[in-house]
Amino acid sequence: MSLPPPLSEETRRSLVALARRSLEAAFRGEPPPRLGSDRAEAFGEPRAVFVTLKKEGALRGCIGTLSPEGDLARTVPVFARKAAFEDPRFPPLAAGELPECEIEISALTAPQPIDSIEDILVGRDGLIFEWRGYQGLLLPQVATEWSFSREQFLDAVAQKAGARPGAWRDPACRIWIFQAEVFGEGDVSSRA
Repeated sequence: MSLPPPLSEETRRSLVALARRSLEAAFRGEPPPRLGSDRAEAFGEPRAVFVTLKKEGALRGCIGTLSPEGDLARTVPVFARKAAFEDPRFPPLAAGELPECEIEISALTAPQPIDSIEDILVGRDGLIFEWRGYQGLLLPQVATEWSFSREQFLDAVAQKAGARPGAWRDPACRIWIFQAEVFGEGDVSSRA
């Protein structure tokens, strides 16, 4: 699997700032900010992306896409707003909460099917789970944040999909892995 070139620290900072400005604009009733086309080209090829909001270290919203829908300068503001206002697990973000939230962006590689669960490297790989109509996704950092073993990570993605733990053992289950370049406010270094 060929990985896209890593984003520069300047690009990471710009994307995180763009996500925050998008949320600030939403509370003012304004459209998401845009970058000029010459500036947007600096963000590289289209990539799948997830935007995560954390409040006091706890998840407050996370939404993204596996389908690259344009360059990151266009998709990050869209998914920042979706994470804030459309994550069905949480009420919409209130304006007073925004200063307490930290923004994290995960720029994903293309998913690859696995032949064996042994192909999964915890801390590097995110998981996509599909089984009998159930579908779920967990970003690579989830396993690290929760100190999951490989089997615990598989159970967690099955449960997120609404399936029972251990459903990943069924031969009919399909699992894909992907990697993510993860960066956020106050942390512009890449994590797996």
